[in-house]
Amino acid sequence: MTELIEGIRQNNFLIVGRVGIDFFTDPGVALEDSERVTVDIGGSAANIAAGICKLGGKATLVTRTSDDSIGSYCLNRLRHYGVVTKHVTPVGGEYRNSLAVYESRVEGHRNTIYRNGAADFQMDEANVSEVDYSQYGALVTAGTVFAAEPSRSATFKSFELARAAGLPIIFDVDYRPYSWPSPEVATEVLSRAASECDMIVGNDEEFGFMAGDYTKGLDKARELSRTTASVVVFKLGADGSVTFADGEEIRRGIYPVEAMKPTGAGDSFMAGLLTSLADGNNLADSILRGSACASITVSKPGCAPAMPDRAGLEAFLGQHPGPTTPEGLDDAYLALRQPEQAYR
Repeated sequence: MTELIEGIRQNNFLIVGRVGIDFFTDPGVALEDSERVTVDIGGSAANIAAGICKLGGKATLVTRTSDDSIGSYCLNRLRHYGVVTKHVTPVGGEYRNSLAVYESRVEGHRNTIYRNGAADFQMDEANVSEVDYSQYGALVTAGTVFAAEPSRSATFKSFELARAAGLPIIFDVDYRPYSWPSPEVATEVLSRAASECDMIVGNDEEFGFMAGDYTKGLDKARELSRTTASVVVFKLGADGSVTFADGEEIRRGIYPVEAMKPTGAGDSFMAGLLTSLADGNNLADSILRGSACASITVSKPGCAPAMPDRAGLEAFLGQHPGPTTPEGLDDAYLALRQPEQAYR
């Protein structure tokens, strides 16, 4: 785990994956009742990059955008958050940036994703080969980048180049069924990706999916921690998380809040976890700081704009009564636990 932590502590991350555009409603308003929506960037990789920058880290994104006004908007917003965009390249023709339209409410929440002819899936091996990997401390990616070619092969190529440069690889499983040609392909590709990574972060459903059985997700996370990955974070929504590292199991709760919507939590968790480790905090404390970032994000509209900066995170931690305790979060309970949709 030493090499992983040393890479993270450079606080300079190469993020491989998509930037999209988000439309979201005012708090509590159903889409059909809306007369206006707010616009900002979205996409797991872009959100993680923005979150890292807001918390004082450095992030460079590698992806492709549509060669139109929407692509220009995404570039401008990435720069607004401090994300380096020198490896974000346009693609012409009929390719378009992905679009997410979601409601800022929990009850009856709906999130619709448009991914037809996605520009980011056109990232190829030439794009990732142009990067000087020696300039970064770690590579971070999310599972949606593997859903189609040539992006899939390009990302595996980036793993190869990162490994050759001595960079640890950090993977958010981020399984989105609508992006994949079939569950069988997704299981095979995501499992291969996970086997090549030093840190893996996913929720109970995602590990269960890779295991082929929801009830075996925890065993899959343990197996990965014992065989290939230095750190595996198994997220359990409102129940907290179990992290496997160096033969230990770290069980942590969450910071309860009144959620406005369920989106953005996972991306914010990743940004908070990585920047906290980069700041010198231990793994257990960093998991809690990541959880605090997730709670802040679900309590506000949007994803990237809802993520905290350093001052916002410290203010939240200073004012909140504290996280839940993970008492009862044992294997017997987890074997019976059903997946939930909130706090993803």
